[in-house]
Amino acid sequence: MTYRVCFVCTGNICRSPMAEHVFRARVEEAGLGGAVEVDSAGTGGWHEGDGADPRTVAVLEEHGYSSGHTARQFRASWFPALDLVVALDEGHLHDLRRLARTPDEAAKVRLLRSYDPAAGDALDVPDPYYGGSAGFEECLEMVEAASGGLLDAIRTALRGNEPMERTP
Repeated sequence: MTYRVCFVCTGNICRSPMAEHVFRARVEEAGLGGAVEVDSAGTGGWHEGDGADPRTVAVLEEHGYSSGHTARQFRASWFPALDLVVALDEGHLHDLRRLARTPDEAAKVRLLRSYDPAAGDALDVPDPYYGGSAGFEECLEMVEAASGGLLDAIRTALRGNEPMERTP
């Protein structure tokens, strides 16, 4: 069984590609590369075909992650093939749940930081696009902090149990 996860932000050039690359590295480190597929997309198509924002690429590479990426827009037709759709903020969560065609599809959408127990009630990963490099570093820290809990939830799902997470 292959577990498929897709990270989603607004334009698929900052937060979601960062989450995709960080999480893919965690999956590989855990020896689950053959069992988990990791992808990303945006709620909008403004940047379709573009690479990741240069600041995203710089932060990823500075911290030893891969950075190759081509932006694309999330499609409702993808839901059946996905096991988990990970939203980077509440706006994405609501957009994706509205896009879902069934309650089961809507239930696949979760917030990334809901997998980070230290996040408390602050479950949004702020959009770094309009700021400087510090915002991209903060984004990376939040993504890395949530990746362990997400990996644990997927391991649980792969064993045939429902992932345990806080529901926003």
